Amino acid sequence: MSYLNLGILAHVDAGKTSLTERLLFDAGIIDHVGSVDSGSTQTDSMDLERRRGITIQSAVVAFRLGGLTVNLIDTPGHTDFIAEVERALRVLDGAVLVVSAVEGVQAQTRVLFRTLERLGVPTLLFVNKVDRRGAREADLLEDLAAKLSPRLLPMGAVRAIGTKAASVEAFSFARPEFTERAVEMLTEGSDDFLAEYVERPESLDCDGELAAQVRSGRAHPVYFGSAVTGAGVAALTEGVRRYLPAPVRDVHGEPRGTVFKVEHGAAGQKVAYIRLRGGRIAPREHLAVFRRGERGVVESFEGKVTGVEVFATGTSTVTAVAEPGSIAKVRGLVDVRIGDAIGSPDELAAGGFFTPPTLETTVRPARPADRVPLNRALLSLAERDPLVDPHLDELSEEMAIRLYGEVQKEVVASLLLEEFGIGVAFEETRAIHIERPNAVVSALHEMGPWQQTPHLATVGLRLEPGEPGSGLAYGLEVERGSLTRALRNAVEETVHEVLRRGVFGWAVRDCRVYLTATGYIGRASTAGDFREVTKFLLDEMLKEAGTTVCEPVNRFDVEFPAGTGNAVLKALGEARSDIKGQFSTETTGYVSGFMPTEAVHGLERRLPGITEGLALFTTEFAEYRPVFGTPPRRG
Repeated sequence: MSYLNLGILAHVDAGKTSLTERLLFDAGIIDHVGSVDSGSTQTDSMDLERRRGITIQSAVVAFRLGGLTVNLIDTPGHTDFIAEVERALRVLDGAVLVVSAVEGVQAQTRVLFRTLERLGVPTLLFVNKVDRRGAREADLLEDLAAKLSPRLLPMGAVRAIGTKAASVEAFSFARPEFTERAVEMLTEGSDDFLAEYVERPESLDCDGELAAQVRSGRAHPVYFGSAVTGAGVAALTEGVRRYLPAPVRDVHGEPRGTVFKVEHGAAGQKVAYIRLRGGRIAPREHLAVFRRGERGVVESFEGKVTGVEVFATGTSTVTAVAEPGSIAKVRGLVDVRIGDAIGSPDELAAGGFFTPPTLETTVRPARPADRVPLNRALLSLAERDPLVDPHLDELSEEMAIRLYGEVQKEVVASLLLEEFGIGVAFEETRAIHIERPNAVVSALHEMGPWQQTPHLATVGLRLEPGEPGSGLAYGLEVERGSLTRALRNAVEETVHEVLRRGVFGWAVRDCRVYLTATGYIGRASTAGDFREVTKFLLDEMLKEAGTTVCEPVNRFDVEFPAGTGNAVLKALGEARSDIKGQFSTETTGYVSGFMPTEAVHGLERRLPGITEGLALFTTEFAEYRPVFGTPPRRG
């Protein structure tokens, strides 16, 4: 059996969950199309998802296309849940990127498309909502080409666009005008195809060449349709079958795969969703699990499988041996986490595609007696979303979590109440700042009675500013054998620990630290000596170098009715926005620029009131920028 792991991705409200429902209906999996508004969809299974009408957790549903089993992964569209999207991207064989025919290309659409291109995931485009008033075709294709990729091929034309009667006429290579347009695009993507076109035009296999270029990421078919009425969806389904690649089966050797989701079963046991790239997984089998720990060190452990299920039809699963290419729900791996690799450390991801959360908030239990249970519950939630990163806030001595946005607060509160019976309150969300060192500084501590400390450790360190976005890098300028492993690890661990709090209390990032000198006296020197000396040196070095506090900044685009421009510009100014682009038509104004991440939620709340609910506001993290004026302190 062949498998295709297909992702449905989109900006929020473009209609990807509705498209998932329509695909399942057309495949005969469900007998009616569920509605996001009424909370009756297959993939939005959480109560909160049904109430809010948004996807929060990735969901897997299966259907058959001939001899092909499609595991369809519906992902969140809201930017607050971008971490869920990232985990899904790691296991895809192909993707359908959904774009609204009314709103067109939005900020999240561009982010997702760039990421799919970077990962080499073959991608089809589906322009949804052609039955909605204001739907566009020709000018939207121009926007798609300008903002996403010029290598697009429309696969059909819309009739009566923008009305309930909208229909789609699918193109075929039997039509000379379509073939001519396809050949023009395909020859630009392949010198071999161009040569064949020049030498043997009568023998061209345009359909086969299109499939090859889609699978290599050089071409993107565009399908128009409506997930609500079903118009154009059959052509998209045929495109999925024809143009997206089912991975080659590798049944030999040890199982290899990636854990992209973890949930808890009815009895509380962990259930790991594993995308299996090679080998098979069967009950009672022992699996090697690999994990990238702190500072990139690969750790491993072994777990025994107690149960395996694979997706059959819809959301239902059956007990079976998991075959290569499939997605398996595996029980028995007690210590498993999201991001773990099965069978080989080569399956571990090199790094994240999206920026980690830049906001945080303190979580307090409504009842003081729930403090300890709350800590356990938050750690349990972190198994599903590690980027939430529950940690003790050093100022309030309460638990804090990291966030992408305000909607996550509601999700966390709902999960804590519904699953653990714990009511909570949140402090005001605050931006997570960083500090960057201002200068290169070096320091040396040598053993001897003349030193300020009595520790038997020689340590030399150099601290250098790094490139923006480079994080914290640690390196050796001494021979590895100049210290024992325990003493060497003590220095590195202390560097990371100390730089969690800089001069102003924020983590020190975008810098490099080098160990430049070492010395010790046999067993007399201890790891504690090296920790204390390293801490002493780094504290002094940070004071000498000085640091610049930087705040997270978002890129934004806002579209609003022309008559509300003055009010919008005033609100943007009060949000400390840095406007980079601005233009208007007779009916609509457009502004783009940058603003502090901390100001985004406040502006989102203000815009509906000053634009009669007609503003369209999109934003994404851009960078960290130095804070002007008095730097905020953390502690």
